Parts: sequence; structure tokens; C-alpha cells
Amino acid sequence: MAKSGEKIGGSGKKSLKRKAASGELQEAAVAEHETTESGVQPPKMAAFPPGFSISEIKNKQRRHLMFTRWKQQQRKEKLAAKKRLKKEREALGDKAPPKPIPKTIDNQRVYDETIVDPNDEEVAYDEATDEFASYFNRQTSPKILITTSDRPHGRTVRLCEQLSTVIPNSHVYYRRGLALKKIIPQCISRDFTDLIVINEDRKTPNGLILSHLPNGPTAHFKMSSVRLRKEIKRRGKDPTEHIPEVILNNFTTRLGHSIGRMVASLFPHNPQFIGRQVATFHNQRDYIFFRFHRYIFKSEKKVGIQELGPRFTLKLRSLQKGTFDSKYGEYEWVHKPREMDTSRRKFHL
Repeated sequence: MAKSGEKIGGSGKKSLKRKAASGELQEAAVAEHETTESGVQPPKMAAFPPGFSISEIKNKQRRHLMFTRWKQQQRKEKLAAKKRLKKEREALGDKAPPKPIPKTIDNQRVYDETIVDPNDEEVAYDEATDEFASYFNRQTSPKILITTSDRPHGRTVRLCEQLSTVIPNSHVYYRRGLALKKIIPQCISRDFTDLIVINEDRKTPNGLILSHLPNGPTAHFKMSSVRLRKEIKRRGKDPTEHIPEVILNNFTTRLGHSIGRMVASLFPHNPQFIGRQVATFHNQRDYIFFRFHRYIFKSEKKVGIQELGPRFTLKLRSLQKGTFDSKYGEYEWVHKPREMDTSRRKFHL
């Protein structure tokens, strides 16, 4: 039997220490955030002695309180230094030194020798003889087939349906258990120029296969950050049937140039600017960000954009010659993160 006045869960001395610590924290919080009746702010606690670390405070609540005060002090000092530098630059005027350029991942990358020169004769010859030459010469018009993996779920099906409203002259068909080796000959016989396959994992789209018909190439992308139209805040109305404008950013290397031509061949020539719709593929740090917007003219000088959706991010995994063949296919490029230096990748900005 426990005696009267004893704590069953622990000793009485420990409970008294906890109460005393919590009481000190409450008093410190009141002294910090409230003023006295006379309107005078109470003095703050003294600064930490040199060599003292906040991590040495054993009480969790007090340690968090002191860390918050330290962060506030650091923020005030940074803001004061920023204001002081601004006043000094205004006082110096034109004699002020130039602002330092911050170091980022993009401007610290080593120059890649595979960056394409638009005036290169070899590049011009490759463009005239590659698989997309008939499209850029306006000999063929794109016709796209969009399908999914076997037994797709609702999120993947909705993504395919919304993607068909972005890409003109595209048709959505369900797999129904057919292998891609059987689907590709049927697409060629029906004059389809490209095949898009959306794969999924755990009811979420996670991959995209883009195969140019009839002779390839085939690109395999990892898909992430998928947002459907209902999941985008402040989105615009549903897109119209106008042919959108296509913007390709930073596809500058040899591999990136091929991927850019492959993506451009999905959309017809001569965009209809009346619809004010824009499909953007932005390549940054080896990731391709897709956005679909509409221009909004607020006045004669101000122009805004309104996102229509969907949105997603692509990461190139492999580029294969010919159509899809996972067993005997010849690969032009395969992503190998363990063997590649991040500063010397062949597919970047």
C-alpha cells in the first residue's frame, strides 16, 4: 500500500522540480510578452556567456524558449545590417560597389561541352535527317494515342483525360491487357505519330513513356508532383479547343535538344493565339516542369497568367532507339546516378 502523500508514478522531489521549472517558464513568458501596470517593459535576460551552447540546457521547454529568443535576435541583427548597407549604398550613389552574386547550384556548374550551337553545321545536318524531320518540314501532322498501364485507377485515368485536352488531336484508349508490342503496330497502321503511356504505382501516376512512331525514338520519364485541375488553387476555366503555344526552355545540350524536338512534335504547327493558351516545358537541374497557362490581359500594359492544369514534373530515365523494346532495345542514353557526376551530366540547363 502506498502511504498518504506519496506519488505512485514517481518521487515527490521530481514532481516538485517539474512544478518549479514550469513556474519559472510561465514567469519568464509573462515577463517577456507582457508589460507592467506602469507601461514599462521589464528588462530582458542577460545574453549567454561566451562558449555556452543552448543544447546544454536540459529542460526542453526552457531550451526551446531560449532558442526562439536567439533566433529573434539573429533576425533583428540581420535586418539591421541590411538596412545599414542600404543606407551606405544610397550615400555612395554611383560610387557604390557592385552587389555580390550569390552562389547557386546553377551558376556553379561546370560548363558542359555538349551544349548545342544553333549555327553548327553538324547539328543542322542531324536535324534534317532525324526522325522528327518530317514533322518540322510540315510533311506530317501529329496524331497522338494516350493510354495507361493495366488496370488503371481513377487518378491516372483523369490525368490522361486532362492531358488529351492539352494536346490537340489526341485520343485516349484503355489498355485492356494488351502489350505495348501489340499496340504499337496497330497505332502505326492507323497513322498515329506518337504514343504516350502513363504508368502508375499505388494508385498514383509515377511514369511516362513517349514513343515516336513509326521509327522511334522512345523516352522513359519518371513522373512526380502530379496535380490535377481540381487540386490547383485559383485555377482558370477549362481549356478551349484552340491550339496552344509551346514554350521550351533550357533544352541546350545534345540530349536535351533531342528531347525538346520530341516534345515539340506532339503539338501541331501554327498555334491559335486567340485562345491565349500556352504549354510550357521548363528544364532545370535535369527536371522538366510542365505547366499549362492562359494569358489574361489586365490592361494595355499589364499581362497576367492563369494556370489551367494539369501540372507534373518529369525526369528522364532512358532514351531508346526505335520503338519500345525493353528486352532487345538499343539505348542511346541511360540515367546512372552512381556513375555520373552531378556537375557533368549530359542533360541539364
